[in-house]
Amino acid sequence: MEAVLWAAMGTGFTFFMTILGSATVFFFRKPISERTQRIFYGFAAGVMIAASVWSLLLPAIERAEKLGMQGWIPASCGVVAGIFFLMALDQALPRLKQFHTKARNETWRRNALMAAAVTLHNVPEGMAVGLTCALAAASGSSGGFAAAAALALGIGIQNFPEGAAISLPLRKEGKRPQMAFAAGVLSGAVEPLFGVLVVAVAGAAEGWMPWLLSFAAGAMLYVVVEELIPQAHWQEEGSMGTLGVMAGFLVMMILDVALG
Repeated sequence: MEAVLWAAMGTGFTFFMTILGSATVFFFRKPISERTQRIFYGFAAGVMIAASVWSLLLPAIERAEKLGMQGWIPASCGVVAGIFFLMALDQALPRLKQFHTKARNETWRRNALMAAAVTLHNVPEGMAVGLTCALAAASGSSGGFAAAAALALGIGIQNFPEGAAISLPLRKEGKRPQMAFAAGVLSGAVEPLFGVLVVAVAGAAEGWMPWLLSFAAGAMLYVVVEELIPQAHWQEEGSMGTLGVMAGFLVMMILDVALG
């Protein structure tokens, strides 16, 4: 019971940071300009590129090697699986919801893909925080609690820009602030859910973590290449989209390395 409580506390904090990031939509009452939107898309792309490397692929390789596997095998296979999963989802989305105009359909598809990728990314992160907190509670060591707190803090800080990356594009497309906020919140709700569930099956889940982390990385990379970077440079004059990508990448990289 103590392990479940600690897992709930750790993942609850990371979820709260996603909520804070999603709440940024309430500071944009007026319609967001196309130039600002390109910056947001670029920033989201940079965040997701850095997160796919430092938050997902590198931890996947390290975990695989600790389990006695060749690190590149689950990393590469997971990435390929994540890419093809999002590719299949991309093909299915137009059939799942039809709009009266092609433009509205494309907008819905892009936002749905991005939300799916971030949500998938949050699943293994929640599991990692839950497992770390549970192990710290089981060992009772101060070092274990410090490691769990550091991991939760690092992932929580990373979740802030991710929550904004979901909610802000929806707000720009004309969704009400409450609806855009709810979408960002739901993308992070999987963290406490899976963080607590994984405690009950800790032994079985640990072996799947390298594959899950890599799967999420592949999904994120697909969305970045297919949707975010093209949108960041759509009819662009200047380099604001590119600067947004670089800014997002640097912010997430610094957070991952400094707090990882």
